[in-house]
Amino acid sequence: MCGFDSRSGIDYEHRRDWLENRILQLGSVMSINVCAYAVMSNHTHLVLHIDSEQAASWSNFEVLTRWHALHKGTLLTSAYLSKASRNKMTSMEIASVEDVIEIYRKRLCDISWFMRLLNEYIARKANKEEKRVGRFWEGRYYSQALLDEAALLTCMAYVDNNPIRANMSDHPKRSDFTSIKMRMNTNNHFNNSLASFEDTIGLCGMEFRLPFRYADYCKIVQDTAKVIIEQSKDIHDVLIQDKLTINGSKWLELNLHLESHFSYAIGTALSLDRYRKNCNLQRVKGRGQAKRLFNM
Repeated sequence: MCGFDSRSGIDYEHRRDWLENRILQLGSVMSINVCAYAVMSNHTHLVLHIDSEQAASWSNFEVLTRWHALHKGTLLTSAYLSKASRNKMTSMEIASVEDVIEIYRKRLCDISWFMRLLNEYIARKANKEEKRVGRFWEGRYYSQALLDEAALLTCMAYVDNNPIRANMSDHPKRSDFTSIKMRMNTNNHFNNSLASFEDTIGLCGMEFRLPFRYADYCKIVQDTAKVIIEQSKDIHDVLIQDKLTINGSKWLELNLHLESHFSYAIGTALSLDRYRKNCNLQRVKGRGQAKRLFNM
């Protein structure tokens, strides 16, 4: 879909650029923080954080402005954004727009809408390019809940090192269409479309921050990539600010087989137990692996 098609001889590599740009656009507009991403030739990995509190704090004007950055909107929503036009609207029209605004507010912090706005946009561009109609994506997206800091760190590193595991790159900084390359090649290590780390300066003091230091995270990703490339088992324990430690060999196993070890939730055994109780489930797949791999 986004690589070289050996049957037709056509290179669709440029579509990976489409996907990356759209992911970054959605991250800057929606109340969903993009923590990590990797755009491959036939699939995409994303680590997302929903910030519903931020969406709730937005004014009606900001919600509409953000929604109109992604959609044309309606005649009424467009009129509402203009003070002169809004003064001419009836009370019923204003009430109708304000009801719609609350719908938009919920959509702007909904992962399903994030994926819809991503996949539909790419499908339309690809179909237009090929002058065809019909389905572009094979199926609906698959998601896994990240329950704690250990799961977040592991999944982010797993995603950022996806091109390394696929033998598409020899260093994270040269891994095209990944969040780790975007971060390493951005001045001050900050990109408004990506979630910031606890030691990076963002545009808003109350924004969500990843609970790790930027330098620590980059070192972990690079060390892990080196071990994967050299096919070595010589990796040190992963230590984050003295509050999170994962055994080196278990960390490597997690970075090679994370998705297969867990189902719809990833985290420590304690986090999975809480998740099971909160969701009224009899059992959660992966608890045994969590106890073995995240035994900190």
